Amino acid sequence: MLTLLDQLDKGTLWRSPGGIHPPEVKSLSNTTLIGQLPLASTFLVPVPQVGENCTLIVKVGDKVLKGAALTQGTSIWHLPVHAPTSGTIVAIEPRVSNHASALPVNTCVIKADGNDTWCELAKSELENLSNPQMIDKIRSAGIAGMGGAAFPSHIKLNPVSEIDVVIINGVECEPYISADDRLMREYSHDILAGIGIIHRLLTPKRIIIAIEDNKPEAINAMQTAVMQSGLPAGCIRVTVIPTKYPSGGEKQLIQIITGREVPSGAIPAKLGIVVHNVGTAFAIYQAVAQGKPLIERVVTVTGKNVGKAGNYWIPIGTPVEHVLATTEFTPEPEQKVIIGGPMMGHALANIQVPILKGTNCILVPSSQEIGTTPEEKACIRCGECAIACPALLLPQQLFWHAKAGEYDKAASFNLKDCIECGCCSYVCPSDIPLVEYYRIAKSALKHSADEKQQAERAKQRFDARLMRLEEEKIARETKAKEAAERRQATMTGTDKNAVAEAMARIAAKKAAAAQPSNAAPSVDTVETTTSTATPKNQAVAAAIARAKAKKAAQANTDDADLSHAVNVEANHAPTATRVVTTQEAPLTQKEKVAAAVARAKAKKAAQQLDNTPLETSEAASAAQPTADTDKKAKVAAAVARAKAKKAAQQAQANTGDDLSQTVTPDLQSTSGAQINASTDVEAATDIDDAETIKKAKVAAAVARAKAKKAALMATAPDLESAAKPDSAVKPEPVDPVQTKVNTPPIENTLESGVAKAETLSSSAAPTTNPIETAPLSSEELKKARIAATIAKAKAKKAALAHEATTSSDSSVGND
Repeated sequence: MLTLLDQLDKGTLWRSPGGIHPPEVKSLSNTTLIGQLPLASTFLVPVPQVGENCTLIVKVGDKVLKGAALTQGTSIWHLPVHAPTSGTIVAIEPRVSNHASALPVNTCVIKADGNDTWCELAKSELENLSNPQMIDKIRSAGIAGMGGAAFPSHIKLNPVSEIDVVIINGVECEPYISADDRLMREYSHDILAGIGIIHRLLTPKRIIIAIEDNKPEAINAMQTAVMQSGLPAGCIRVTVIPTKYPSGGEKQLIQIITGREVPSGAIPAKLGIVVHNVGTAFAIYQAVAQGKPLIERVVTVTGKNVGKAGNYWIPIGTPVEHVLATTEFTPEPEQKVIIGGPMMGHALANIQVPILKGTNCILVPSSQEIGTTPEEKACIRCGECAIACPALLLPQQLFWHAKAGEYDKAASFNLKDCIECGCCSYVCPSDIPLVEYYRIAKSALKHSADEKQQAERAKQRFDARLMRLEEEKIARETKAKEAAERRQATMTGTDKNAVAEAMARIAAKKAAAAQPSNAAPSVDTVETTTSTATPKNQAVAAAIARAKAKKAAQANTDDADLSHAVNVEANHAPTATRVVTTQEAPLTQKEKVAAAVARAKAKKAAQQLDNTPLETSEAASAAQPTADTDKKAKVAAAVARAKAKKAAQQAQANTGDDLSQTVTPDLQSTSGAQINASTDVEAATDIDDAETIKKAKVAAAVARAKAKKAALMATAPDLESAAKPDSAVKPEPVDPVQTKVNTPPIENTLESGVAKAETLSSSAAPTTNPIETAPLSSEELKKARIAATIAKAKAKKAALAHEATTSSDSSVGND
């Protein structure tokens, strides 16, 4: 079985699917030599033309020479742009692009000086250059595919896989175009020199120069050049293929020459095949050997509306308007100017656009050649488009999805494999511009892919930023930790103690803040704690005690001052009647209710005392107690007032009850032991501590008993002696429990009536009994009031009788 190389040597060809045979119309331009047009006054150089990441290295006002680089870049896809002639840069601004969309692109505008002066060129001998140096010179010269695709040539010349076959494309299958034909006829030896450089860089096993059989002159010229090239015998040959459109397509030509089909989405290099145009081979030779950058190319200017049709060397950047003007262009109404051939070219919306590296033809057809654009009709599903498609696609399905805007579905039918050859549109009986629909769909898919790529790049940058921030955070934490370790290593014992004490103070402050404001510990507790703890614990405890004492002092300033005054008075009293005050806990709800009830009872008792007749009140207060008894009564009254005031303040703050404002009477302005005893009962009711309450009740009862006994002794027959207090007589202890029921009997005297009246009045008043603290029922209260009234009447009657029998002018109740 013959190998591929054997078949190539024999000239075996394969058939490609699809294709058409349109009129060639090449004779308009291929009969004359390649000419030269006059220089334009202004050149428009788009930047970038091929690739990306382009950076301008010139500015407005700079003077440039022919061949000088205008851009630079580091990307592998970047191709520099060069000045097509010498002159001055007058503007760098967006201008209309040489594209079907006519979108503006950044353009460097050069005003030519007319001298066309070259910059210094670096000529080289091929034997003195290495392969990387050759590739670098090709890239620096901005060499791109001259067949129309404008793919960077240095990438094709440095593939990652081994190359077996190199195909030099000289087919030029599209009608009207004859640029490659004339180039092969006139510059065959330079083309072969460029092919020799390609052979050196790729070292393929075979190089095939493919030419259609409708170019006999070009075939003969290339065969002669091959025989004179000096390349290894049998390595290179010229292969003539049948004329058919689009046999000049890359994938179609590979299939015709080798019989291999390039998979969808793959490149020919994966099959070990590379395709270069004859114009690209010529530009490679000029760049490597002569140092010339790609600043001009052969362009076919053709069409029946052009007076001087032919092929011309046109500098890249020359306006199309200037080319048409110098070739005697005669426009018609609704004249079309097409860049490229009639099958794959596009019409210009504005002729103020430049010639580019991929521009191989300017077609200006007459109305007889191209006719008017027919009206689009409905698809009849004839299938002719599918038969003519050289890529074996389904143009009808692609058309439906593209027209409906379903670009993803169109992509699923391998829309990207469409080479936009125009065969489907050419054979369509409904005159549907199928290629236009495909181009729109491709543009939409490309735009969507670019957006996704930008979003992915943005995501990568965001992730990189988060990672960088996290690394910086870890680095800062590590640095701080190392610094702390260094400080700790160099720290002395004193410094460590200072740190420990500071931490203890912080902990003490937190604990003090968590304690209630009214829960300050007693001084004894603090002293006990600090005496048995370590110095460190003593400092902490002292700080806690100071904080709590400060809060307690702020909350209980008034109460503390009053309690201190009471304690001072109590210290001068006998031990049996001394009252000790302590720090009180907060009142519960039940205790608050009890305090309110006690205040109400005290108020009611005070009102009853105010209603008592003046005579009874004066009789009760006529007798003066002894000095000892009076001192004890004052102490008890002071204690009662202090505690009553404190209970009223707490009740007003916690319950909002304003009874405290009217509960406590002015005890200091009330004379007599009976009123002091009543006040003691009111205060004792509000006292929370049971022991304190008991002591206060006993003291009050003792005071009342002694006051009553002193009053009885004061009402003896000798009134003058009774008016003076007898300090020598010491009253015997009186049982407070028996005071209510066992009153000493007094008969047949005025004093006995007064004593009985006071006894009945005292037993009737519920607030004067130190033992009975429970509330009275309505029946008991009624009986008490009746007894009090009877006692008052009897006392008044006894007083009147006494005034009638005696002539004394002394008053009983005036003290």
